[in-house]
Amino acid sequence: MHSKTSSLPPAALLGARGALSVLLAASALWLCAPSGAADGVPRMPDGHPDLTGTWDNGSGIDFVQPKRVGDSICVRGCEPQAAAAPSAAPAAPPPPPNRPKYKPEFAAKVADLSARQVQTDPVLRCFSPGVPRIGPPDKIVQRANEIVFLYDDVSGNFFRIVPTDGRPHRKDVEDTSLGDAVAHWEADTLVVESTSFNDETWLTDDGAFHTKDLRVVERIKRTKDTLEWTATAYDPKVLVEPWTMNKRIAHLTDEEIVEAAPCLERDIDHIVDGSHHTNPR
Repeated sequence: MHSKTSSLPPAALLGARGALSVLLAASALWLCAPSGAADGVPRMPDGHPDLTGTWDNGSGIDFVQPKRVGDSICVRGCEPQAAAAPSAAPAAPPPPPNRPKYKPEFAAKVADLSARQVQTDPVLRCFSPGVPRIGPPDKIVQRANEIVFLYDDVSGNFFRIVPTDGRPHRKDVEDTSLGDAVAHWEADTLVVESTSFNDETWLTDDGAFHTKDLRVVERIKRTKDTLEWTATAYDPKVLVEPWTMNKRIAHLTDEEIVEAAPCLERDIDHIVDGSHHTNPR
């Protein structure tokens, strides 16, 4: 049996093969080149940003042990500010806190919970902060089809397993403090939607309760060694409008999170005046 020969002359055939080899080699180099070098953001094999890392976001124990810098309450990462010159104009008053807007019939309940925060705050009684109050993750472990969020908060360690493969919310889960989360990518931003919440947590630190109809959408974007995190809470049963928290910025750190100490509530029976708990969150 005779093999089929090429109609190209030997020289031309060698040139074509050489060009093909160069093309294949260039393609291999392109596929193996590290991605994200241009913008400083490491990327997964699928091209999405790699959010893996430990992130210092100023939460955790600083909620009950905030640092005071000058006249301000500070959390981790805050640097002392230079003293103002004697001739400087008085500083403008701080803006009002960003808090959810409740329907009028629920205003009294929020005010009562806030006034009695020391007695009623779930976190001060060793319960989970819930979402979005828990804030951005302290550590992220990213895989091809899921992302794991780890937290080191004042009331303990918590975790969330977030699928990113397009699956819908589960129907076989009970309502929980951290809810059921699924995520998808919008360009380089991870969008996490959580539902199936219980009603045992607060949205903020001052009595901002919610119902079981709560839905929370978090948006996470990496810029080099920082993480931008925002969250919007939807609870039309009690809120006048969706509420978006102030943006939080977390910084990549090599300080690893550790197992939290047991959360033991020992202070409720020793309250002196029930004054509001000072905190920065």
